[in-house]
Amino acid sequence: MKWFERQRIRYTLKHHPVPHRAWEHLMHESTLFSGLSAVKRAHLRELTTLFLQRKTLSGAQGVVVSTEMAMSVAAQATLLVLELGLDYYNDWVEVVIYPGAFRVARESSDEMGLVTHQEQTLSGESWLRGPVILSWDEVAIGMAVEPHGHNVVVHEFAHKLDMLNGRANGMPPLHSNMKREQWTAVFSHAFDHLRQHLTHHQLAWVDAYAATDPAEFFAVVSESFFTDPHRLLSHYPAIYEQLVLFYKQNPATRH
Repeated sequence: MKWFERQRIRYTLKHHPVPHRAWEHLMHESTLFSGLSAVKRAHLRELTTLFLQRKTLSGAQGVVVSTEMAMSVAAQATLLVLELGLDYYNDWVEVVIYPGAFRVARESSDEMGLVTHQEQTLSGESWLRGPVILSWDEVAIGMAVEPHGHNVVVHEFAHKLDMLNGRANGMPPLHSNMKREQWTAVFSHAFDHLRQHLTHHQLAWVDAYAATDPAEFFAVVSESFFTDPHRLLSHYPAIYEQLVLFYKQNPATRH
């Protein structure tokens, strides 16, 4: 089985690579990829090629997903698993792209059984073992030249990694050289610190949405890790260190 899989990968990389010219343009379009060595960019291109073969990217509300759009989403998504491997994105197959923010309806019940209907406007969403849903407007903003700490693709695919433990709780499956107690202590301290800042109406260095819950905190700091690493390192070096261990990357050295 492993032999067959290796052969399939070789065939895909040889016969279905992402277009070279479009790839080079993408690599220079955003600082998200700046500083990657030629070797790392080549590896990222391979992961992007395999991602596009394994996943279905479909448009909603009239969106026609072009080759460039699909490649942009795939490259940003696979940047997270550049040193982890594409198997981290197993057990789901679809990415859905809306033209802009989309509305979703939710039903929730309290302890008394009272059902509440809510509607939310979102720029991205990740389902457990289901699709990743993205707003193309937000994807395009995330590819802006200047780093700003926001990237909807990084955010939603960080949720996918978080969910590998069965649910999004702010703790993805840690590697053998990482300590669960240390991760919990570092992230809990930073999360509580952020909430205290917001409670006292103090200016926070990170998007206030990170204070929603530990899962959103992990996704938001992952955005900062890849798009504005020096700022994350400056404000929360312990968080940065844990993310270096998890993602097996050090973006601050290449930005």
